[in-house]
Amino acid sequence: MSGRVKSILVAALTLAVVACATSPTGRNQVLLFSSDQLAQMGEQAFTDMKQKQNVSRQPVKNQYVECIADSLTPFVPKSVYDGQWEVVVFDEDQVNAFALPGGKIGVYTGLMEVAQNQDQLAAVIGHEIGHVIAEHRNERMSQGALINVGTQAVGQILAANEVPQTGPIMAAIGLGVQVGVQLPYSRAHESEADLIGLQLMAEAGFNPRQSVELWKNMEAASGGQRPPELMSTHPAPQTRIENLQANMSQALNVYEQTGKRPNCRR
Repeated sequence: MSGRVKSILVAALTLAVVACATSPTGRNQVLLFSSDQLAQMGEQAFTDMKQKQNVSRQPVKNQYVECIADSLTPFVPKSVYDGQWEVVVFDEDQVNAFALPGGKIGVYTGLMEVAQNQDQLAAVIGHEIGHVIAEHRNERMSQGALINVGTQAVGQILAANEVPQTGPIMAAIGLGVQVGVQLPYSRAHESEADLIGLQLMAEAGFNPRQSVELWKNMEAASGGQRPPELMSTHPAPQTRIENLQANMSQALNVYEQTGKRPNCRR
């Protein structure tokens, strides 16, 4: 093995060890980027989206989404973000929402046709905030950086040893990494965000049972046109429903104990 390859591998392993962390659900993580870096990226991405996409000017929709977000964000740990969250409604048909590091939330009006009440929309926004709380963006970027370093090292080893069919071997490694590492991690992130969002909505006083109804609506809206779960970045709706139901008892205890009951009107 060449000295350069050894240096690459040692550097990657050192970074992985130094940057070890634990997610809110107890899962091991590798986080290579600082919170400030992620916040700057989030703010820049949000600014770009506001410039390139249609921002809703409908007061009722904006107030409705802001009411739900404002009910959820006080329960975000201050270590994650300690400031006023910016909430923007995008007037587009996408059935989607997102949250970014740096206190940014975006909701598409298409989602408001599928999330039929405040509790269902709170489940989606809570899920997206869950990604921020668990630093999933940092984890994905860190994983990508480490995979790139490892792939580079393998490529150099194959080339140095003049291994035949290096191209097909590298292509197979790339596919294996995608199916065996990246997609399962993505599904794990989605499942984790579901559970964080379930807890968050319960703490804010939204009915956690509606998270299950939301995913029934999402499945109906998709018309069943989804790739097999193994090849997907997201768990199948039925898998998500089962995971939510398995954790519903704890969420309901929180919901019943809190005195909060938001009243966000469309």
